[in-house]
Amino acid sequence: MVGIRGTDSRTLLQNLRSTLAEDGDGQERLDHIAELIATGMGTDVCSIYLRRDSDTLELCATRGLNPRAVHKSRLRFGEGLVGRVAREANPLNTENAPEERGFRYMPETEEEALRAFLGVPIQRLGEVLGVLVVQDTTSRLYSDDEIYALEVVAMVIAEMQELGAFTGEGVAMSRPHAQPLMIQGICGQEGASEGVVFRHEPQIVISNPVTDDPEAEKVRLMDAIERLRLSVDDLLSTNLKDAGGEQREVMEVYRMFANSRGWVSRLIAGIDSGLTAEVAVEKEQSATRIRMMRAPDPNLRDRLHDLDDLSNQLLRMLTHQEVSSAEAAPDDAILVARNIGPGELLTYGKSLRGIVLEEGSVGSHATIIARAWAIPVVLHAENITREAINGDVILVDGDRGLVHLRPEDSVRSAFRDKIAMAAEAQQEYAALRSLPAMSRDGIRVTMHMNAGLMADLPSLIPSGAEGVGLFRTELQFLTRNAMPKRGELADHYSYIMDSAKDRPVTFRTVDIGSDKILPYLNASDEPNPAMGWRAIRISLERKGVMRMQIQALIRAANGRPLRVMFPMIAQFEEYRDARQLVLDEVGREKARGHEVPEDIKVGAMLETPSLAFAPDRFFKLTDFISIGGNDLKQFFFAADRQNERVRRRYDTLNVSFLSFIEQIANRCTALGTPVSFCGEDAGRPVEAACIAAMGIRSLSMRPASIGPVKHLIRRLSFGELSEVIHEARVRGDQTVRPAVTRWMETQR
Repeated sequence: MVGIRGTDSRTLLQNLRSTLAEDGDGQERLDHIAELIATGMGTDVCSIYLRRDSDTLELCATRGLNPRAVHKSRLRFGEGLVGRVAREANPLNTENAPEERGFRYMPETEEEALRAFLGVPIQRLGEVLGVLVVQDTTSRLYSDDEIYALEVVAMVIAEMQELGAFTGEGVAMSRPHAQPLMIQGICGQEGASEGVVFRHEPQIVISNPVTDDPEAEKVRLMDAIERLRLSVDDLLSTNLKDAGGEQREVMEVYRMFANSRGWVSRLIAGIDSGLTAEVAVEKEQSATRIRMMRAPDPNLRDRLHDLDDLSNQLLRMLTHQEVSSAEAAPDDAILVARNIGPGELLTYGKSLRGIVLEEGSVGSHATIIARAWAIPVVLHAENITREAINGDVILVDGDRGLVHLRPEDSVRSAFRDKIAMAAEAQQEYAALRSLPAMSRDGIRVTMHMNAGLMADLPSLIPSGAEGVGLFRTELQFLTRNAMPKRGELADHYSYIMDSAKDRPVTFRTVDIGSDKILPYLNASDEPNPAMGWRAIRISLERKGVMRMQIQALIRAANGRPLRVMFPMIAQFEEYRDARQLVLDEVGREKARGHEVPEDIKVGAMLETPSLAFAPDRFFKLTDFISIGGNDLKQFFFAADRQNERVRRRYDTLNVSFLSFIEQIANRCTALGTPVSFCGEDAGRPVEAACIAAMGIRSLSMRPASIGPVKHLIRRLSFGELSEVIHEARVRGDQTVRPAVTRWMETQR
C-alpha cells in the first residue's frame, strides 16, 4: 500500500465511503470493509472488533480468520493483544505476536499460523469504540505509513459507527442514540425530574468523513483556523488588559496553541490522507484527549485541555454549530455537560429541571448553585455526553444518582409516580411553614437557610426559614473575570438585607482556594489544596480584598445590625486578627462620616478539629460559632469529600463524629457561645435530628430541606433519640444509623 499521503490510501477511503450508500444491513458493510482493508493493504487478515459494553470487545467482522468466530469471540479490555490495544488506546505493532507480552490464543479464530500483528484503536474524541487489526503469516513489522493509514481508516470507521452504519441483525452495535440506557452516577443533589436533554455543547455528528477534494478541505480548514485565531485574539486582548503574572502567561499559552504550526500540520496531514477537515480535527482531538488522561502533571493536563478546547471551537466553526445558549433551552430542559462552571450555569437560570454531568464534584460551586435552585443533580454519569442528544427524553433520579435516557414506558410511568409522591410530600411540608421546629418533648430548633445568590432570597419566606445562616459571598467573585468593585458589592449586600427584611443574614467572608479558584488571582500549585492556601489564610495574607469586602458590608448595613463570619479558622490567633480587622474598618468608616451598624456580631466557622480545642478565650471572644459540617467531616475522617472512593466510607452518624459534635455543643453551652450546624447533613432529616439531639439547637440548610427536616423533628422526642444514640455507644456500635432507623420506624 502506498504511504498515507499517497493516492491508494485515498482510494481505499473513497471505497469505504461508498459502503455508506450501499443497500444492505450493517453486517454486510462490516464484512465489506474488512475485505477492502485486507485487499488494499495486502494483508492475510483484517478483523474488526467493536465494543459490546463498557469493557468487552466482540469480533464483528473478519477476512482471513474463521468466519464462525464472528459474534462469538470476545475479549475484555486488557485481555490479549486486541484488549491491550483497547485499554492503552495506542497502536500495537509486532512481528511475532505469539511471543508478545499478553498474547492470548483463541482457538475459535484459527489464527495459529499468524505472526505479524498490527492493531489500532477505533476511537472518537478519546473514547475507544473498538479495535481494527491486520495480520500476516510472515514475520514483519508494519511501516509507519501503514500504521498511520490504518489509524485514519479506524477514524472513518468510528465516524461511520456514529452514523449508525453498522446496525442490523446480529451486529454487536445497536443503532446509536436509539436504545434505552440507564447510567449510574453519584448524587450531587437529591430530587427527581423528567425532561428532555439540552446539551451545554451540542454533539457534533459528521455525515461525510471522507473527502473528494483535499485541496478544498484545506481551504475550509485554513479559513476556519484564521477565524479561530481572530476570535482568540479578540477574547484575550480584552482580558489581557488587566491581567498580570501567571494569568497573562496562561492566556499567552492559549494564544500560542491557536497559532501552533505543529497542530495545523497534523490537521493538514489528516486531510491529505483523505479525511474531511472535521474528521482531521477530531482525529487530532482524540489523540489530545488520550494524552490528557495519561498526563501525570496537572499543569500539562491544563495545557492539553486548552488544545482540546480550541479543537471544539474549530469543529463548531467548520460545522456551523454554536454553543448552546440559555435562550434556546426548552421549558423542560435538563442540562447535560461534561462539566460546567458556576458562571456558565448561572446563564441558564432556575428554569432548568435538572443537571447531569460526566465529571463534576459534590463540593463544586456549580453543584452548590444547583442545590440552591433545588433541582436534582447527577455527577459522574459516564459517557452521558456521548450517548445523549438534544431532545432525548431523560429522567434524573438525584436520590439514587441514576439517569434513565430514552426510558421505556414502564420506567417512565413508575418515575412519574415517584415525582407525584414527592410533590404530595412538599404540599405537606408547606403546611408546616409557619410552625416552629418543636420536638415532642418541647425542644425548639431554629431553622435557617443557606444562600449565595440573589435568586435564593425569594425562597426565604416560603421555605419557613428564620433567617440566612450562611450567605456565601465568594460566588460574586467566582462568576466574574475581574475583581468586583466595592460599590457593586455594597449594593449587592444591601439588596440581600432588604430582601431578608427583619430576618438576620450571616455573611461569610470569601472562601476561595481549594476547588474555588479566581481567574484573576494567581493560584499556587499545591499538592493538597483543600488543606492549603485558602479561605481566611488568603484573606489575612492579602488583607486588601478582605478590607474592601468588610467596607462594602458596613456600607450595605447602613446602620442596621450586621453579622460577619470567617471561614476555615484553625486557631484562636486567626480569629483574633480577622476580628480586629473588622473592628478597625468600623472605626475607619465611622471616622469618614459613614453610618456604621447599630450592632455587629463577628463569628467563626468551626471546620477544623483543632478549633474545637481552642482556649476558652476564643469561645468567650467570638459572638457565635457555625459548625461547617462538610469540611469538618472530611478533616475529622481524613477523607477528601471530592474523592468518591473515600467520601462515602465514613458516616455522619458514626459514633465518634456524633460524640465530637456533642463535645463542641457542650463546650459552647458551658461558655455561653451560640452554636449552629451548617452543611449538607443539616438538610438530611435523619442526620439533622441526630445532630440536634447532640445539643445543636440551630441548623442552616438549603431552603428545600427545611420542610422535610422540620416535619421529622416535630414527630420525635429528642430525649428518646438521645437515649437510642447513647445505647448504641454503650454497645460499641460504629454507627448509630441502624439503631436510629429502627427506632424512627416506630415513631410514625
